Amino acid sequence: MGESEAGGLFGGLFGRGAVSVGDRDWLQAMLDAEAALARALELAGLAAGGAGAAVTEVAQAENFDATELGRQATLTGNPVPALVRALSGAVPAAARTAVHRGATSQDIIDTAMMLLAKRAIEVIESDLAAVAAGAAGLAGAHAETVMAGRTLLQQAVPVTFGLIAAGWLTALDVAREELGRTRSRLAIQFGGAAGTLASLGPGGSAVPGLLARELGLAEPILPWHTDRLRILQLAAALASVCAALGKIARDVTLLAQTEIGEVTEGGDDPRRGGSSAMPQKSNPVGSVVVLGSTRRAPGLLATLAAATEQELQRAAGAWHAEWEPLTDLLRLTGSAASWSVPLLTGLHVHADRMRANLEAAGGMPLAEHVAARLAPALGALAAHDLVAAAAARAASQGVSLPAALIADPAAAEALRDAGIGRADLDAAVDPAGYLGASPVFIARALEAYASRSATA
Repeated sequence: MGESEAGGLFGGLFGRGAVSVGDRDWLQAMLDAEAALARALELAGLAAGGAGAAVTEVAQAENFDATELGRQATLTGNPVPALVRALSGAVPAAARTAVHRGATSQDIIDTAMMLLAKRAIEVIESDLAAVAAGAAGLAGAHAETVMAGRTLLQQAVPVTFGLIAAGWLTALDVAREELGRTRSRLAIQFGGAAGTLASLGPGGSAVPGLLARELGLAEPILPWHTDRLRILQLAAALASVCAALGKIARDVTLLAQTEIGEVTEGGDDPRRGGSSAMPQKSNPVGSVVVLGSTRRAPGLLATLAAATEQELQRAAGAWHAEWEPLTDLLRLTGSAASWSVPLLTGLHVHADRMRANLEAAGGMPLAEHVAARLAPALGALAAHDLVAAAAARAASQGVSLPAALIADPAAAEALRDAGIGRADLDAAVDPAGYLGASPVFIARALEAYASRSATA
């Protein structure tokens, strides 16, 4: 958000962090595009000497009235014509021919959009690096912290919290990699009225490369006025970041439930997580606001995908439909990334509660392991059915799975035939003995993260 949008009732929630895409930022990005164009024209010999510097000096957002430009935009469908008039009137007479020469309104707005995206992505990438470091720290520190795995929201076989954090980490790394590729593809737009640069004559083809160099953006092969794949790819990369961050936040909200209590968010302010009605509440505010941001990403992505089909050389309406959704998506992704930094770096992990929740299940999460031990003697299906019946009795009688197995004559006989005694049964329901490839997977995730960090 810009300075005027950063406050207000919701600005601190959904505009947290350094991503700035408010009206002033848009205005400055358009002015930056106009100033860079003047410099490029001068370098190409299509504008008078000194024109680039003169336009650049004036092209500062504080010199223009964004509200008035917005009012005049209702006459032309976008604010660029009014901006060009105001900018032309503010520069010396000798530099006026360098203002907006060869350009059309879409060139300026699309290039400004790419500048805003570049600046926002740089901030988001910095926050994501801190989030990934937090996830890596949790993965390493809790590689052996055993807890219940949960499928369909029910306890399943055991996992470690380190494996969960490693899963967060790998998703973050994929999202960061795609975001980096997207940043490298952000390109200027400069094609004139219908993508031919005809108004600049024979020397016009040199200007796009010079403009791209001035702005630190890529030079496209040709103007992309109605080829909106860049916008869609940018939106998809941002939505991927939101998906990775939303997954973390959702896991934290579930694990922080009162009845589970396996993690809690950090925070120094005693008011954090408070409720207006219930004094005892300590809500996972960081995760909740991350989800409040990321849940909006799919809808914004869908709008931008729908706007991708644009007709002929310039679109009627679909181009206009992109501006606000992409602005919102940049802002919300930035906010989610900013909130996620303290969420991951300050997360409290309660290993004792994780162990207690597992033990309270009476060995049920290890039913698969018990069935596997019985399978050589009984066959896989018979072993599965036997253990399933014992699990049902254990649940109804409030006893452990080993106790239910031993108390049933048929099951006890099967255990004897398989050579499995009570000590073997107790070992089979020990969560630490049934973690499979978890250590290997965690090591792989940390190795991939370290490799990526070394080359970043």
